[in-house]
Amino acid sequence: MRLLIMSDTHLPKRARELPAPLLAELPRADVVLHAGDWVDAATLDLLERRSRRLLAVYGNNDGPELRARLPEVAYADLGGLRFGVVHETGPAQGREARCAARFPDLDVLVFGHSHIPWDTTADSGLRLLNPGSPTDRRRQPYCTYLTATAAGGRLADVELHRLPRR
Repeated sequence: MRLLIMSDTHLPKRARELPAPLLAELPRADVVLHAGDWVDAATLDLLERRSRRLLAVYGNNDGPELRARLPEVAYADLGGLRFGVVHETGPAQGREARCAARFPDLDVLVFGHSHIPWDTTADSGLRLLNPGSPTDRRRQPYCTYLTATAAGGRLADVELHRLPRR
């Protein structure tokens, strides 16, 4: 099962549209995971139309329309793994222990908010992934997103993709 993981698209505030390399990944993905801060409903509509399956949440910058359509936390079994998606996880310091305590039944937690790519594993075995942002790099050198595969209870081929600078 091929996964496309993104967050913090902030359209149209940070960019007018999703980057072409990211859009090109949509047909290849079995599941698209979005960890919030869409800002506009048009991006949600686009991903709902073009994705085979979408697992998504709202973020702190998402207004009433998006909050009415999306949960704060989403859960799914994908490739034999228990996934969760949430926007915010708090400060980087102590993140692994805090998330392992909050989500004890998950294998993988996808989160956003910071725009900083993150890939760590808590002592409990919980894998934490933040794809960064494909449209707003903030203090990072590149805009980014993640791809991965989930099969047989294993997460593999986790790859951070750098997008060309605009």
